[in-house]
Amino acid sequence: MLLRLCRSYCQSRLFTICLAGIGAALCIFLLAQGEAIVPAYVELMAPFGATMVILFALPKSPLAQPKNILGGHLLTSFVGLMTLHFWEVTPLSMAVSVGVGISLMMITNTLHPPAGANPLLILSLNVSWSFLLTPVLTGCLMIILFGWLYHNGVSRVGYSITLKPYNK
Repeated sequence: MLLRLCRSYCQSRLFTICLAGIGAALCIFLLAQGEAIVPAYVELMAPFGATMVILFALPKSPLAQPKNILGGHLLTSFVGLMTLHFWEVTPLSMAVSVGVGISLMMITNTLHPPAGANPLLILSLNVSWSFLLTPVLTGCLMIILFGWLYHNGVSRVGYSITLKPYNK
């Protein structure tokens, strides 16, 4: 009886929901721990919270794939940094950088909605070019690795680290 109840719970939607929340919390915790150990090593940025929603709640979605997480965040961060370098920060420059970032993600099939916020973050904080390396690149790589380990080892949903293009 108890075994059947446990098996039923593990196959339930509630269990899947709890597992996704735990996975997202663990990933953010690990990123934050890196920052706590080495203060100069920043791994967190607000859009990563939204990346957790897609990666852990919808791991099979094209938007949650490694190339989308990495490509989306890198492209939009690059656009934000280019805007910051060559243009004054204004409502127009912020709007244009978000629009260009979204268009580039669509052209390259690396659409990742949380990355759309990166230009706004970069322009608001007036960050340096090193922001592209940390937190963007290193954070994305850690998120993808954690997602792979988590979905293949814990949730058993499966998560592939391939960079093949998404075909519509």
